Amino acid sequence: MKNTKKILTGIMAFIVTMQLTACSDTGSSSNTSTSGSDSSVSSVSTESSVSDNSVSEELMSAEEIIKSAAAEGKVGNWGLGNEYEIQALLTKYGLPITYITQDFTMDQFDSDAVTLASAMTYNELGLVQNNYDGGYNYADTVGIIDMNDEGVAMLEDNLFCSKAFAEANPNTVKAFVSASMKGWAYACENPEEAAEIVFEAGSSVSADHQAYMAKEVAKLVTTDTKGNTVSAENVGQFDDDAMQQTLDLAKHYVPLEDEAAKTKLGTITLDDIRSKDYLTYDPATDGAPEKTSVKIQLKWLPQAQFMGYYVAAAKGYYEEAGLDVEIIPGGGDISETTAVYNGTVDFGVTWVSNLISANAGGMELLEVAQVYQRSGLVLVYKKDLYKKQ
Repeated sequence: MKNTKKILTGIMAFIVTMQLTACSDTGSSSNTSTSGSDSSVSSVSTESSVSDNSVSEELMSAEEIIKSAAAEGKVGNWGLGNEYEIQALLTKYGLPITYITQDFTMDQFDSDAVTLASAMTYNELGLVQNNYDGGYNYADTVGIIDMNDEGVAMLEDNLFCSKAFAEANPNTVKAFVSASMKGWAYACENPEEAAEIVFEAGSSVSADHQAYMAKEVAKLVTTDTKGNTVSAENVGQFDDDAMQQTLDLAKHYVPLEDEAAKTKLGTITLDDIRSKDYLTYDPATDGAPEKTSVKIQLKWLPQAQFMGYYVAAAKGYYEEAGLDVEIIPGGGDISETTAVYNGTVDFGVTWVSNLISANAGGMELLEVAQVYQRSGLVLVYKKDLYKKQ
């Protein structure tokens, strides 16, 4: 069973580590004290794992759980770039921002070496809760602390290109964004079909986990950090409040060794990292795409985390927009930010904090659509460890 779990979670986090290392001077966390990310359908939904402010009266509050786990040195994170949210959460409660570095499975959580473990709602949380292949089958005996509810959420998957490419090919960018967001809207409305499309494209996870992932990813795309519904026509839009919070937290927690990059990070504004100019496309008035054959590099292997792009290709949305699109999986030696920067690909998918760090390092990248509208990061815990005395 452990081998199966490591196949599902270990490989992904290892490659993501290489991606983030290649991503422009982000460095590694200096706050780790010991030593991931993947995903799988589920009989358990994150909706049934509510954050601890509203769980059983027998449980400690979220603050009490965080302080208890921190006092024992048992708060975990992978240190792959989403530790900033955990550090902001610890700061919120007046705690040191140290954490145990989780390995690439949830075995440390299983053994209680980490009692408050990081998990993505569409990935590790599903493995913890469910009993399909690779799952730990904890079901509803676990609870979660949600970064969105705690007010420390940072936005994740977005669509970006270089500023130079956008200036030279504005219609191409508009057409690609329009077709991609159409794919995302369809995928979120039809997650089971979207999961099947991704699975047929060469899924990196099991069919059951893919289906679970698709349903959970849809929630991140169609719900904002405050819990409001994002309509299909607004998929990909920018929530400036959530974007600004992400930028502010990045400025505070992202470690940069280069002094010039540190200085630039402090001066970056939202207008330096994103543009709303490419969210709509009318070929009759805008004109045809300047470049019709384009490539997009994902952040990882084929899975529902990126289902909108696979759906757009399968449904012919790219072809309708006059585009021939090649979807390139991530996980190679070159990160998605570097690949876009050096022109290996035209578009990429990355986290907002990665793009901010890359631009601090001089890459001049531009976010043209914000796909995920809320953070997928939670801290998961076993309820029986945090009952009131």
